[in-house]
Amino acid sequence: MKIREFKIQDYDAVYALWRRTPGMGLNDVDDSREGIDKYLKRNPHTCFVADAEDERGIVGVIMSGHDGRRGFIHHTCVASEIRHNGIGTRLVDAALEALCAEGISKVVLVVFGRNEGGNAFWERLGFTTRPDLNYRNKALVALERMDT
Repeated sequence: MKIREFKIQDYDAVYALWRRTPGMGLNDVDDSREGIDKYLKRNPHTCFVADAEDERGIVGVIMSGHDGRRGFIHHTCVASEIRHNGIGTRLVDAALEALCAEGISKVVLVVFGRNEGGNAFWERLGFTTRPDLNYRNKALVALERMDT
């Protein structure tokens, strides 16, 4: 299993993985090929895939980036049939190391409340909830949600 940088050439395989992963929240703008390409160009060294290097291909992904002071993690997943083998942890470690190398000292992420497995994973890795904060969102364009 090789952890390597996520390149736009990986998009189709990554998108297929996201679509078959329960609990993923996708939309037609940010998660389109164009949206992901823009994110990868802005964050070329902080997004990773787990490549099985066999017929399975891409079996895990993490997108991370930063605004110069705070890191953000998005759309992390591992194929359900091979979870609990350390792949997710390896992806997170790669992203955190890359963010540290870019001078980032704090990382945030959002997980749907209903995603019990995802929330348990992040808790095991030491990510805590902030009960003193409210997550707020405002779409600037119409987005079609494609939740899995």
